[in-house]
Amino acid sequence: MSDTNKEVVDLVWGRPGGGGVPASLFRRWSQGFVFSEAERSALEQFEGGPCAVIAPVQAFLLKNILFNTEGSNWKDISEEEQRTVLCSTLSEILESACLSKTQAFHLATLPRAKTTDSSDITDSHPEPESSQPTDTPTALAAEELGFERFHSVIQKRTLRTDAELREVVLSLYDTWKNKFGVLLFLYSVILTKGIENIKNEIEDTSEPLIDPVYGHGSQSLINLLVTGHAVSNVWDGDRECSGMSRHGIGMEIGAQLLFLFFLLLKVGAFLKSPKFPIWILGSETHLSVFFTKEMALVAPESPSEQARRVFQTFDPEGKIIKKGRISSIVYVCDVNLMKSKLDPEGLGIILLGQFLQEFFPDQDSVIPDSFPVYHYNGLKQSNHNEKVSYVEGTALVMGFEDPMVRTDDTPVKRCLQTKWPYIELLWTTERSPSLN
Repeated sequence: MSDTNKEVVDLVWGRPGGGGVPASLFRRWSQGFVFSEAERSALEQFEGGPCAVIAPVQAFLLKNILFNTEGSNWKDISEEEQRTVLCSTLSEILESACLSKTQAFHLATLPRAKTTDSSDITDSHPEPESSQPTDTPTALAAEELGFERFHSVIQKRTLRTDAELREVVLSLYDTWKNKFGVLLFLYSVILTKGIENIKNEIEDTSEPLIDPVYGHGSQSLINLLVTGHAVSNVWDGDRECSGMSRHGIGMEIGAQLLFLFFLLLKVGAFLKSPKFPIWILGSETHLSVFFTKEMALVAPESPSEQARRVFQTFDPEGKIIKKGRISSIVYVCDVNLMKSKLDPEGLGIILLGQFLQEFFPDQDSVIPDSFPVYHYNGLKQSNHNEKVSYVEGTALVMGFEDPMVRTDDTPVKRCLQTKWPYIELLWTTERSPSLN
């Protein structure tokens, strides 16, 4: 195994003991990017673990199908469209990981010749190749390739321009579909970003990108795929915690496409401001994707919506501000006026409805009352009849009044309530979609 390959292995898998990486763990991550037969624009995930790569790729892929492709039936794309949109998506993520236009791209590939040179090869001027399985002895013997053997034959191809990258990535479509496609793409992102650059961004370099016990991708790995930065946190910018600097998402990421909702994590506003209405939902063990075509969801906040959000920082229910906190929210207003108009009985409370009527009487939310939504979960066992397909539903975004409709209280809804506290979801299926 070459020194470069070993560095990648140590970064991704850690330095396991004498037993090495468990064969079952390596097997779970050994899959390609495979489209579902039931949903032609959805990628399948065979076992737990690689959702850390597959879900971000699926989210960017949906963005490209829904918003960058004209005249296409996004739910029934052709095989040629599958090839084009997947390779375009992989190229886009690699471009995001590249630090500057002057730096090269690096692809991790398997050898196409009938030799097994274990050295790390850099081809500065590669010819576009057709990486068919029949041309690759290691692909033919994929079932027999164990962890050590697989990593000993990985080669590195260097590409200098965006155009060259996209051409070669497209030519390697069969490689991305084959048994090790997900891992080869992950290694390509790491090599393009630079191993030392990733180490400088990760908070704890002793923790591998893939958990050695459960096989889940780390937050740094997910952030690397989503934003191009392998930081360990999802808050805005850097923070000082107990005298130590903790790295979060930088301001330049505010214009990124996606936004992670985690049940157990506080997500910063930069990741809450995507360009497109596509969100990665996270449970404790799995990643899935929630999306819609309703662009109004990512429009800039109106003053009344901003006021509502500020109001909710003082009251999680978003309905009432109690005595002692009134002056915090009205520090720019006349307190006596607030008391006389919004709290005439001197109860020491302000209702959200009265507050919005007083200061924003003519402003309505730009978000429609209802719109179609979809949920994607790549695991077969998490889908009806074990067929990976989008679950379709209708979202109702209510006002501050008590909603008239009460739907399920599932993890999907609780995730979305961190963005829209009064959202209700009506799914067309008998059971709500699963986050796990």
